[in-house]
Amino acid sequence: MPVALAAALFVAGAVISLGTSYVLVTRLERIGGRLGLSEALLGVVAALAADAPEITSAVAALASHQSKIGAGVIIGSNVFNLAALLGLGAVVAGGIALHRRVVLLGGVVGIWIAVACLVTVLGLLSPAAGLIVVLVVLLPYLAILAAGHARLQRMALTRRWEAWLGEAVAEEEQELEEIIHPEHGRGRDVAIAAGALVIVVVASVTMERSASAFGTRFAVPEIITGGVVLAAVTSLPNAVAAVYLAIRGRGAAMLSTTLNSNTLNVTAGLLLPATITGLGPPSAHSVLIAVWYLGLTAAAVGVACRDGGVRRSTGALIIGSYLVFLGSLLATAQTAAPGLRLTLGPLLITAVAWVAGLARRQPAGSTDTPEDSRS
Repeated sequence: MPVALAAALFVAGAVISLGTSYVLVTRLERIGGRLGLSEALLGVVAALAADAPEITSAVAALASHQSKIGAGVIIGSNVFNLAALLGLGAVVAGGIALHRRVVLLGGVVGIWIAVACLVTVLGLLSPAAGLIVVLVVLLPYLAILAAGHARLQRMALTRRWEAWLGEAVAEEEQELEEIIHPEHGRGRDVAIAAGALVIVVVASVTMERSASAFGTRFAVPEIITGGVVLAAVTSLPNAVAAVYLAIRGRGAAMLSTTLNSNTLNVTAGLLLPATITGLGPPSAHSVLIAVWYLGLTAAAVGVACRDGGVRRSTGALIIGSYLVFLGSLLATAQTAAPGLRLTLGPLLITAVAWVAGLARRQPAGSTDTPEDSRS
């Protein structure tokens, strides 16, 4: 494929795919609203629709047995989401207050998915086994969100868990009210959503194919094509939306949105297609991205739970961690078996920065204390 044509197709595919995914999100929200889905479950539906470009790009790569690109798109997008949605959103908003129950409910699931992703990429589990491990937690989580606060008592739960989960779901729905206002769906919304999905799929496949051709032409490592270029481009709409909401003081739902998006990416964009096509032999670079994904997820969830939100300083730390991750990936991309100095070194430096930064807890009443504004 000529370079000029590949570049033109990439730009066109990106613009069409990302623009149409917004239409898909809004129409699916309307359809879900008409079906009576809870706002928490509507948030998951919206996250899945917004993830359509990266999921489709990853599936196309895996179907072509380009496992590094496929895994890179999904896991790289997840690391980018943490930095762009959660980190940048907190920096712009000056801090994001969160309910601790919401952090725990979504955080436990998010960390579980990240662990399953890493174990599968390491080759310790087959993609099918990894998918089962994910579904063991994801399906009950979706069932709880679908039940909503009022219907949780119908589930076989102890009174204590029923009360805790009911409050967590109610608080998550309260946060999602800030960004989800679906109109009453109509029959034409189904047709528009179906058409938008087809356009997103075609455009995303075109984008992935042209990016792969462009990378091959200029000897760009597959892990960079997938884990950096496609991962960032396909996640840009989510990042723009996060900044837009944060500027207007509506950033509280960013944690749920980020974690749900990452969970669906791994499930639908990596493990499910890899169960059919295979994931190939373990790749040191894919493992490196998965380690960063797990580490940054655990750190962000742990701090958000401790502080009752994400402070501006924590957001800056998340963004800084992503930049270190990029440097580590770029430094090792040309090496088949990167050494420990270029892989573990940046991880250890980042871990020390987190420990040092979080040890300086700001006093109550500071403008950077989200826990003071939300119980």
